[in-house]
Amino acid sequence: MLRYLAKRAITYVFMIFLTTSAGYLLAVSTLQPALLEQERIPRPTPEQVVNSFRLKGLDPTLSPWERYVNWVTGIVTRWDWGRSPNGAFINAEFGDRVLISTRLFLAAIILTLVIGVALGVYTAARQYKASDRVITSYSYLMYIVPAPIAYFLVQLGAISINEAVGDRILFVTGVSTPGLDGDGWALFVDLLAHYAVPTFAITIVGWGAYQIAQRQYLLDNVNADFVRTARAKGLTRNQAITRHALRVSFIPVAQSIAFTIPAIFAGGFFAEKIFAWHGIGAWSIDSIALQDVNAATATLAYGSLIFAIGAILADFATTLVDPRVRVQ
Repeated sequence: MLRYLAKRAITYVFMIFLTTSAGYLLAVSTLQPALLEQERIPRPTPEQVVNSFRLKGLDPTLSPWERYVNWVTGIVTRWDWGRSPNGAFINAEFGDRVLISTRLFLAAIILTLVIGVALGVYTAARQYKASDRVITSYSYLMYIVPAPIAYFLVQLGAISINEAVGDRILFVTGVSTPGLDGDGWALFVDLLAHYAVPTFAITIVGWGAYQIAQRQYLLDNVNADFVRTARAKGLTRNQAITRHALRVSFIPVAQSIAFTIPAIFAGGFFAEKIFAWHGIGAWSIDSIALQDVNAATATLAYGSLIFAIGAILADFATTLVDPRVRVQ
């Protein structure tokens, strides 16, 4: 198992390198941060712009290949991902952004998977009953409603609750309260208060896909021969489903983890923008708007890394739930 996962990891490292390199060459060939400098007041001279960018390692007079070589050399030798046009260091900015996004999405991803699979099993075992129709209809509704609209509705609902209570018990924007003084417990409570609304919004929007998939795959296996054999040996319908059909039906759901995890992070800029969490998603959009080559490439590399981690987790989960898989 470990040897197999190690081989897969090496393959994904090579893929991340190719994707990141191609992304940098494309970004450095198309993004032109020097043009934005011409909009400043007072307007700097072209010589001042070139000198300023040269000091930041963003010399616009070099060819894309020369800039790529310098950039890769800095990463390999010093793990230095460069600087932004505003002078900020990518390493420091990236670390802060990753921490914010991880805090925002980690719990939501776990809750999305657990709740979605559990509801998928629940509705499949109660096919065509009222609970099945209500839950499945809601899941399909989440396919229709765009995520930003759903996030806005949750935000408005939290604001309405605050107004009804007469006090702000739910925070709809921000990571924490600026200038809050207190002990560790007060800071922890403040963090949870800011964490509740965006986590709830991401979860209720995301688990619908898992619920529909798990329900459909489970229903496809309910009448399979091995399930009928289990029932013939004395198991009830629910016992046959949970002990046999669920394990087989969970295999394609486990494989979808490879695509769901990076999709949640990649699409996270909607949640981060609406709830004012300045994470990787929002940073990726801002970097393109600001013509920031290094930041855009760093976010691309992070997205590739998340996809690789998701793919390895999917491989690992498949080997656990599928007895037919044997890793040599």
